Amino acid sequence: MGLNPEEISSIIRLQIKDYDNRVELSDTGKIFNVGDNIASIYGLDDVMAGELLEFPGGVYGMALNLEKETVGAVLLGDEEGIKEDDIVKRTGKIVEVPVGDALIGRVVDPLGNPIDGRGSIKTDKTRPIEAEAPGIMDRRSVYQPLQTGIKAIDAMVPIGKGQRELVIGDKQTGKTSILTDTILNQKGKDIICIYVAIGQKKSTVAQLVSSLRDYGAMDYTIVVSATASESAPLQYLAPYAGTAMGEEFMYQGKDVLIIYDDLSKHAVAYREMSLLLRRPPGREAYPGDVFYLHSRLLERSAKLSDELGGGSMTAIPVIETQEGDVSSYIPTNVISITDGQIYLQPELFHSGIRPAVDPGISVSRVGGAAQIKSMKKLASELKLAYSQYRELAAFSQFGSDLDADTKARLEQGERIVEILKQDEHKPLPVEEQVVTVYSVLNGLFDDVEINEIHNFEKELCFYIRKNKPSIYEKILNGEDYGKELTELVENFKKEVR
Repeated sequence: MGLNPEEISSIIRLQIKDYDNRVELSDTGKIFNVGDNIASIYGLDDVMAGELLEFPGGVYGMALNLEKETVGAVLLGDEEGIKEDDIVKRTGKIVEVPVGDALIGRVVDPLGNPIDGRGSIKTDKTRPIEAEAPGIMDRRSVYQPLQTGIKAIDAMVPIGKGQRELVIGDKQTGKTSILTDTILNQKGKDIICIYVAIGQKKSTVAQLVSSLRDYGAMDYTIVVSATASESAPLQYLAPYAGTAMGEEFMYQGKDVLIIYDDLSKHAVAYREMSLLLRRPPGREAYPGDVFYLHSRLLERSAKLSDELGGGSMTAIPVIETQEGDVSSYIPTNVISITDGQIYLQPELFHSGIRPAVDPGISVSRVGGAAQIKSMKKLASELKLAYSQYRELAAFSQFGSDLDADTKARLEQGERIVEILKQDEHKPLPVEEQVVTVYSVLNGLFDDVEINEIHNFEKELCFYIRKNKPSIYEKILNGEDYGKELTELVENFKKEVR
């Protein structure tokens, strides 16, 4: 019996069809060079920039250099056990992190894995770490204040919701303690805080987390930590991961405060990665796109328009300067991206004026729009009185006989400096700040000894809250409170002092 050729070909066709369905298509490549957390891979033709790659032993990497023949990838884990000729698989996904309410109160690494020993994080939502910043029409201008609880900042360099305000200063000038106090001051204000620690010591991060726990601030805070012992790629990812977590809340219409501590270490990690990937170095050996590194990060912070829910993300990046040099490469880059800077001066810090905010260099490009009405009225007067005092103080060192007006200004200036001093972890409500600033500008503290001012101020605020809290309400509502407050301070001096 002869075989029917058509039958045979139809059987073969059917088998080929079935065979196709059984083949699992997976795009793989081979490692031909690995070291220093960088792998060069041959054969991943269709890989995307920033795609997550799977290495042997459950280690993941991220594709960064897409060249004609090879792909340069950074490893996001331990490279031990990964060698040449190992197979690398594409995942088809861009690097993403878990997001959502489950992260609040937790300490996580830049990939969203918990590192606080308190069990896994149960959330099914993720967001890519890189996202496009909101466009011009998606934003509205900054108009709501975000109180830090620090008099020197809230009065002279105010921060608004959706602003990017840089904190800049040398090592050991109190940058992190200002940021901690700002987080503590958000208690009960329905603001979610995200603290991103980049390249810091583990002990420093542990200390910060325990301070936040002690003051109950971890209830609304997420800490993303890539410490100095982590590899450069993880330190590079940390701020983007934190921002993705913040964006989830911002697009839900909530207010977020994100702190990057600090971006100079972030730039160093990126430089290390870029040089190992053999990208051409530019100024100070940083790669050419180091400005874009920070601009695409900080532009994602915004005050969204009402159509998009009106949420906001306020960014406070930190830059550490060397010997007060604000004009070097990374500081000038970040200054040009942000909406102002708070400069902390070592001389002020060492002379006991803490927080060591220098109102001469510090600016807020949002200004009075980010202040309550009562504080806005006092702010320009305070700045003027303070800067005049600084000038006069410099001159008065040379002249012995000063006229009465200069003496009065110097005495008032000394009192201004005294009221702007503030203890760590003691943020003040804005209404109490207004009482203090108003009193010092209107001469109500003139008969109080300088070393007594601190206690006098504390007792006065307590006295008002107990006997006439309506003054605080008037301050918050922008009503006239001056006459009432002056009388009350005089009564306080007679009764209590």
